[in-house]
Amino acid sequence: MDIREKFSISEESAQEGLLHLSEQEGIKEAVVLSTCNRTEIYAVLKEEEDKEELYRFFLTLSGNSKAEKEYFFFYTGTECIRHLFRVVSGLDSMVLGESQILNQIKTAYTGALAVHATRTILNTLFHRAITTGKRVRTETRISTSAVSVSYAAVKMAEKILGSLERKKALVFGAGDAAELLVKHLQGRGLREVVVTNRHPKRAEELARKFDGTTLPFHEAVASAEDVDVFITATGATQYIVKAWDVRNLMMKRNNKSLVVIDIAVPCDVEPEVGNIKNVTLCNIDALQEIVENNIKFREAEAERAAIIIEEEIKSILDRFIYLGTRPVMVSLSEKAEQIRQRELRRAMGKLPDLKEEERRVIEHMTHMLVRKMLREPMTYLHEHAGTEKESAGKSAVETLFSLDTGKEKAVER
Repeated sequence: MDIREKFSISEESAQEGLLHLSEQEGIKEAVVLSTCNRTEIYAVLKEEEDKEELYRFFLTLSGNSKAEKEYFFFYTGTECIRHLFRVVSGLDSMVLGESQILNQIKTAYTGALAVHATRTILNTLFHRAITTGKRVRTETRISTSAVSVSYAAVKMAEKILGSLERKKALVFGAGDAAELLVKHLQGRGLREVVVTNRHPKRAEELARKFDGTTLPFHEAVASAEDVDVFITATGATQYIVKAWDVRNLMMKRNNKSLVVIDIAVPCDVEPEVGNIKNVTLCNIDALQEIVENNIKFREAEAERAAIIIEEEIKSILDRFIYLGTRPVMVSLSEKAEQIRQRELRRAMGKLPDLKEEERRVIEHMTHMLVRKMLREPMTYLHEHAGTEKESAGKSAVETLFSLDTGKEKAVER
C-alpha cells in the first residue's frame, strides 16, 4: 500500500500529462489508469527501446524522480491485451469479480480520448475491453454473490426484512468494522442509525458521520422498540446482548421481526438470542461460511469468464492484423467513390429527363460496378494482412491505383 500510494496518479496529473503527450517522442498513444489498487499506463510506443521513455513518463505523472524497477511490470502484445481484459472483467481485483473497475476503466479511457491521447490502436483496444467487461458480467454471475463479511451481513438482512428502506439500525461499537457495515446498510436504503458505545464520545463521532443519534450503552437494548436491525462489533470479552433482555424487548414490540448481526470476535451476542421467536441471529461464523461459499462460486464463474476473455483476445488480434492494410484499403475505396460520383454527375447532366426510378437504377449499377472492380484487390489485401506478403501487396495497390495514403497514415499514427 505504501508503494502504491507513492505512485498514484491524480486525475488532474493524468489529464495534464496526456494533453502534452506529443512532447513524448517515443509514445504515440496512452491511457492512464490509477485506482486504489493499481496504477497503469497503456501505451503505443514507436520502438521497443521507448519503454524507458514510458517509464520516465510514469515517474513524471506520479511526481517521483526514481523508483526501484521491481515495483513495475511491463506487458506487450497479447499479454498486454489479456491483462487489460482480465482487469476490466474483475479477475485481477483484490475482490474477485468486483464491478467498480469497469467504470474506472471507462473513465480513464474517456479522459484520454477527450485530450486526443488515443488513436486507432488504443481506441480499438479499449472499446473491445469495455465490451469484454460487460460481456463477462452478462454471461457469468461473477459479480452477484457477496464476498465480504459486511456485505454478506447486509444481504442477509435484506433477505429477512425484504428491504432496508425505512428501516432503523442500532449499532453497538464505534470501530471501523461497525462503520463499514453501516455504510453498506445505508447504501441499500437504511433510514436511520442509532449508535451506542461504552465511551459516549466515540458513539457521538460515529453517529455524526451518518446523521444518526446515540443511546446510553446500558439502556440500548431496552430502548430499541422501533429498531429493525442490531449490529454488534465491539471488543468486549463478555456478551453485551443477552437473551433475557432481548425476550423482554420482543414482548414490548409485539414480536416484530428483529435481525441481529454479530461480527465481533469473540461474539457480542449470547447464542440463545437466535432461539427467540422472530429474531434472526447472524454471527461471524455463519457469515464467514457464506463468504467462503460465495468465493468458491465466483472462482467457478471466473473460469467461465477466462474462456470469454480468450475468445475476445482472438477476435481483437484478427482486427489488429487487418489494421495494417486499412490505410491503403480506405484510400482505394475513397478514390473509387470520388471517380464514381464525378462520372455519375456528368452522366446525369446529359440525361435530364430521367425518372427518379431510373436514376436509382443507374446509381445502384455504378455502386455495384465499383464494388466488383475492387473486390479482388481488397480481398488480397485483407487475406495477406499481417503476413510477409502484406508490404508488397500494399505497395503494388498504391502504385497501380496512384494512391496517396499519406493523410490516412498520419491519422493512424
